[in-house]
Amino acid sequence: MWMCLPFLLIQVMQDKIICLPKRVQPSQNHSSVSNVSQAVASTIPLPPPKPSPTNPVTVEMKGLKTDLDLQQYSFINQMCYERALHWYAKYFPYLVLIHTLVFMLCSNFWFKFPGSSSKIEHFISILGKCFDSPWTTRALSEVSGEDSEEKDNRKNNMSRSNTTQSGPEGSLVTSQSLKSIPEKFVVDKSTAGALDKKEGEQAKALFEKVKKFRLHVEEGDILYAMYVRQMVLKVIKFLIIVAYNSALVSKVQFTVDCDVDIQDMTGYKNFSCNHTMAHLFSKLSFCYLCFVSIYGLTCLYTLYWLFYRSLREYSFEYVRQETGIDDIPDVKNDFAFMLHMIDQYDPLYSKRFAVFLSEVSENKLKQLNLNNEWTPDKLRQKLQTNAHNRLELPLIMLSGLPDTVFEITELQSLKLEIIKNVMIPATIAQLDNLQELSLHQCSVKIHSAALSFLKENLKVLSVKFDDMRELPPWMYGLRNLEELYLVGSLSHDISRNVTLESLRDLKSLKILSIKSNVSKIPQAVVDVSSHLQKMCIHNDGTKLVMLNNLKKMTNLTELELVHCDLERIPHAVFSLLSLQELDLKENNLKSIEEIVSFQHLRKLTVLKLWHNSIAYIPEHIKKLTSLERLSFSHNKIEVLPSHLFLCNKIRYLDLSYNDIRFIPPEIGVLQSLQYFSITCNKVESLPDELYFCKKLKTLKIGKNSLSVLSPKIGNLQFLSYLDVKGNHFEILPPELGDCRALKRAGLVVEDALFETLPSDVREQMKTE
Repeated sequence: MWMCLPFLLIQVMQDKIICLPKRVQPSQNHSSVSNVSQAVASTIPLPPPKPSPTNPVTVEMKGLKTDLDLQQYSFINQMCYERALHWYAKYFPYLVLIHTLVFMLCSNFWFKFPGSSSKIEHFISILGKCFDSPWTTRALSEVSGEDSEEKDNRKNNMSRSNTTQSGPEGSLVTSQSLKSIPEKFVVDKSTAGALDKKEGEQAKALFEKVKKFRLHVEEGDILYAMYVRQMVLKVIKFLIIVAYNSALVSKVQFTVDCDVDIQDMTGYKNFSCNHTMAHLFSKLSFCYLCFVSIYGLTCLYTLYWLFYRSLREYSFEYVRQETGIDDIPDVKNDFAFMLHMIDQYDPLYSKRFAVFLSEVSENKLKQLNLNNEWTPDKLRQKLQTNAHNRLELPLIMLSGLPDTVFEITELQSLKLEIIKNVMIPATIAQLDNLQELSLHQCSVKIHSAALSFLKENLKVLSVKFDDMRELPPWMYGLRNLEELYLVGSLSHDISRNVTLESLRDLKSLKILSIKSNVSKIPQAVVDVSSHLQKMCIHNDGTKLVMLNNLKKMTNLTELELVHCDLERIPHAVFSLLSLQELDLKENNLKSIEEIVSFQHLRKLTVLKLWHNSIAYIPEHIKKLTSLERLSFSHNKIEVLPSHLFLCNKIRYLDLSYNDIRFIPPEIGVLQSLQYFSITCNKVESLPDELYFCKKLKTLKIGKNSLSVLSPKIGNLQFLSYLDVKGNHFEILPPELGDCRALKRAGLVVEDALFETLPSDVREQMKTE
């Protein structure tokens, strides 16, 4: 018996199923009584013989005897494996292998099929050469660097008005990599010389290759058709696998009952078998289902992408607008499909490839080489992006204005500071993209041809002066000027100045900013009130009176009256029915009872009453139902009225730096709230209703008297910035780990307090 144990162990390790006879209960059938009695008798051990002093007996422990040998066990195991074990449990590993091979075949077939693989390989080869070509690099640094800044500025302005980092969609139009090109190349180009003969020949050859490739590939759509079909096949395969695996995974069982008619050979008919791999196969089946499901969902998304967008057409409209190369053609069929695919990796490849689709790009390149010979390297190193997202050249304390400035054709903004006797020549017309001009303490003369150019192209003018005589008289004729910024000391009777009355000729003026010391709104400003959309007056503490002229600015959408020593909200503001944003920062407001009149301003969405002396918020604020952004920071507010939270459209609420002790539970009504700050107050506890604001992304509660942070903070799934520093917390709730968007960089807290979080939560937050 013991000698057979090694063989049994080998059998257990090698066999896929192990079976033992089942003990059958005595039957009422008299015909089988003798057989059963015999079987039972064979399995009942006899009492051991009694030892005697003369005949010692060694007692051996025995189990149930079956009288089966090793060959019979092997036979039983094989029979039960073939007849009793479910086919899914037997062939599961082979099914996984077959499915994997099918998926691999579907994914790689088009890379091996001659009709498609040749197109792909040729396209990748040409694309790499176009991307690395010095011609492409310098062409984009010249034309794209000039034009894209203006377009980016308009896009950024639109994004600020629509709110929200939206994200890029992976298309050529919204690609972030494209927007970075002007800044990336404008400096590199300064160190590059003209193309040598070899580079020119290579570029010429690339043009020919691209033309032939386009002519050949645009004839058919075999790549697109094969990709769609293989993706459909993979989706169908995924559905079949999930369906039958889900139904049959329960068939993998550890214990299997086996009933085979081999009693005449073994003496038994019923067996109980153990499938040794069942537990492993069962777990692997679930894992396999999970992996296949993830892969299948990816295939479904790809299929949706294929049918949602027209991938057999590709437009270079954005490239044409950005580079100024208007003859870049749109492409179709397989050529368009491959460009869409490469856009998913990096849209910059398509943009650089587009240069070789243009018939005039070679001429632009020749011009670029010519300009490189005259490029002032030192000036180009000074190029930077200003606050308006324009490419700017700042020149400070020079003896004059260099003529070489006008060779920097990508220039969008020119800033001159403390330069005397500036003469702007007619060659400024070469700066086709010039939109902004800043003159800080400069005396400027201008050529008549240059003035004509500025009248047509200049959009933004900023003048900083110490003496009013430094104000350029020609600025009043800039009919296309959209933004005017004046910084300097003006007399209190500026409205009587004859020259400023000429502002009425600025028919396109939309934004006017005056940082000075005026006591009333100049009459010159009133003259442009009909089309003025935004006005900013930063008065450096000088009291601003006589604001009735505001009533004439019927189209005003944004108004800033900063540091104007206002004690009440001007009544004239309530007549501005188009007003959307109002900023009364750094005034002397103490009471805002007249806020009720804001209910007539149906479009008012932003109200900033920060840095004042406001002691309380009137209940009338509940009538301002259109408010989305509200700032009461840096005031003296002690009590928050519950009516404040009836303004249920509020997304941004700043109550920092006040004397607030209690947050009403009605704050839970603000379901759109994304930003909430009560930094530097005296709040002792936060209502649980705060955590009903599920859209909250920024929560600033630092420098208060809080001692407990509710575990319900885990409900804020979108929370990405949390400031709790400067309170009396002893521990942070581990539920912070449920805020998946919150990372360590967005959590402002003492290091010791951060260590009170569980280690897994800390590691999660540290993971970017």
